Parts: sequence; structure tokens; C-alpha cells
Amino acid sequence: MNITLRQLRYFLALAQQGHFTRAAEVMHVTQPALSMQIRALEDQVGSPLVERTPSGVVLTPQGRALESHARQVMAAMAGLEQGMRQPGQGGRLMLGMIPTVAPYLLPEALPILRARDLTRDLHLREAQTDRLVDELCQGRLDVAVVATPPDSADLVAMPLFTDRFLLAGSQDRIARLGRSRPEPRDLDPGQLLLLDEGHCLGDQALEVCGLGRRSARLDLGAASLSTLCRLAAQGMGLTFLPQLALRLERAAAPGLSVVEFPDPQPSREVLLLRRASTPAGGWLDDLAATLIQASERVMAA
Repeated sequence: MNITLRQLRYFLALAQQGHFTRAAEVMHVTQPALSMQIRALEDQVGSPLVERTPSGVVLTPQGRALESHARQVMAAMAGLEQGMRQPGQGGRLMLGMIPTVAPYLLPEALPILRARDLTRDLHLREAQTDRLVDELCQGRLDVAVVATPPDSADLVAMPLFTDRFLLAGSQDRIARLGRSRPEPRDLDPGQLLLLDEGHCLGDQALEVCGLGRRSARLDLGAASLSTLCRLAAQGMGLTFLPQLALRLERAAAPGLSVVEFPDPQPSREVLLLRRASTPAGGWLDDLAATLIQASERVMAA
């Protein structure tokens, strides 16, 4: 059996996208080229791996089995590549980061990374947690900065910093709360502005308040924290603001007021995820130290 890494990459893209055209776009190849590699892989395996349907493809039982093995192979290859390189001495470092961290942490972290020569071939990917975890497991990312603990033994989390939640809104709405430090569970669900489903920050805010999605009647499904802060500054409602984002969002929305919650203050743990197969130490520790240093500078300001 002569299965190539290219065939496995194309197959995993097809399994994730569920459609030949979308998979080809992700892999930056033509659809016929991807189809040819999938057919060659099926010939090697000796059985169909996908079923063609009017809406796309679904995996056969053999396809699902191969998908599991292929992910392990690609993760092992990514670990091998990382173990053979040092940042700034060749190789490509693929870093993923969630949208509620990236715009606030990266401007402070990149100058430090550049000074340490870790950005010679640094590629950044901003996406929601589920997408980052998928790409990390597939070997398309080396590490990812998230705020949700992994639920897989194949991933290892390194704590970076604790990010407190603040309550943000217009000065009038904050004043109407009647308390200098309101309890999260005393908030009116009808006033809460949340991020789209899939953003861990929105789910964490609801969890702090002991609520579900349907409880928040002003859930506007915003795609960014910046949008929520501008709406809150205009008096549209209240939102949870991570301390990491405080400086930038208050500068962009001068009408935004914030108030702290009482102790124990709600917070999120920001983590650096890696595959269990990725060797610890070396460039990984350097990157973690840089991100921690950058977070301290941002929150101190």
C-alpha cells in the first residue's frame, strides 16, 4: 500500500468540508486534482471512502476509520517537524488565536516575538475555538491560544493568564444598576448583548449569569466584541468585557463605562494548546513566555 501524505491531507480536507469544491478551495488546488487524489487513495485502500450525494459527500465506514488514522499520522508528522526546528532557524510556526484575544494581545506580543526572532516565518490564524482545535488536530496549526479547556487527551493545555470579566455599558445603564459592583446572577437577561454562538466568550458570560441562550432577549448574534462594545456604549444593553480588551475598546468607544463584579470575580483562563505529540520546551516555552509578558503589559495599562 502506497498512501501519500498529500492524499491524506486532501482526504481530511474533504472529510471536514463535506464537499469536493470547498475542499479543493481549502487546499488551493483544482477540484479535478483533488478528486484524482481521492480516487487514487480509494484504489490504494481497496474500497470507497466517500459517498457522493446531491449536497456533497459523506464518509463510508472505511472512510471514517481512515479519517481517524489520518489525523494521527498528520499530528505525528507535525510533531516531527516541530521537534526538528527552532524558531528563527527555518520552518514555519503556525499560531492560531481566538477573536476575543487576538486583536488585544497580538499588537503587544508581536514586537516581543520579533525581537526574539520568533517571527521569521510566523503565520497567524484567527478563528473560533472549534475551528482552531480541528486545525490543530489535523496538523495545520502548531499551537492555538483559546479560552476553553480541551476535551481530548490528544491535546495539552498550558495556562497563560487569567482574564477578568468586567460589565460594560453606557454610563446611564451602569448607573441604573443601583450597585457599584453588581452580582452577575442579578443582571436582567433582557439587557445582555452576546456574541454569536460558537464564540466561547458569549457562552462563558451566560454561564457566569446562570443563563442559557434563550434567556438573553437582546442576543444580537454579533460577530465581534468590538461591535458589542459600540452597541453597549450607545445604550443598547450590557455586555461582558474581558480586562484584556478594556484599553482598546474604551479608546474606540468613549461612551463605554465599565464596572467590576464583586469577589470572586468571574474570569476566563487563556490557554496555549498543543498536541500531546508536540515536544514541550524550546520554542514552545519561549512563545508562552512572550504571550504571558504581553498580557501583563496590556492589562497593566
